Amino acid sequence: MSWKKLFSFTASWRTNEAPINNRMFHTIVGIDYSMTSPCICMFDTRKKFCFENCNFYFLTDTKKYANKFLNNITGELFPDYDCDTERFDSISTWALNLCIGAAEVSLEGYAYNSTGRVFHLAENVGILKHKLYKNAIPLSVIEPSRVKKIATGKGNADKQAMFDCFENEAAVDLKSIMSQKTLSNPVTDIIDSFYITKILAEAKLNEKF
Repeated sequence: MSWKKLFSFTASWRTNEAPINNRMFHTIVGIDYSMTSPCICMFDTRKKFCFENCNFYFLTDTKKYANKFLNNITGELFPDYDCDTERFDSISTWALNLCIGAAEVSLEGYAYNSTGRVFHLAENVGILKHKLYKNAIPLSVIEPSRVKKIATGKGNADKQAMFDCFENEAAVDLKSIMSQKTLSNPVTDIIDSFYITKILAEAKLNEKF
């Protein structure tokens, strides 16, 4: 069975999904995945990679961010949940619905110095990885240091450095657009997903030559 036929078969089995558009086979997806502010960046590889040609989607608990920003950023409120398992399932379903039919998806890997609810983080990501696998969606995992390095040139850059480099590259001040006094999510998540996608876009471009 061909790769495209496998995708079509898998998607048709999911009766609650819209039919796959051929356009999606040119689409790549970069995900900054989390329990509190997951963000997805989608890019059509037939275009030049830049902020304007990317579309961003994120989940939030803050009503002011559940809105449309510029022409390519969409925020939605988290669905209600009664337990962590339901929470992880709803987040992964939201993400999967955006990824269905994509040529490839990239996730940022675990930061080994993470603290707090690390097992919950792993469970959350694991459910998404399983759903991507069951839907035959190619997945690559990118080290956090590589994401920082493509943005700033340094693998240990902080969030402010990432923001400064993004603002210079994209010529967009997301902090002001989203009315933030202090840099935080979802701005930082949008920036991370942008650079995750940029790494994948450059890899796909190299495959053509």
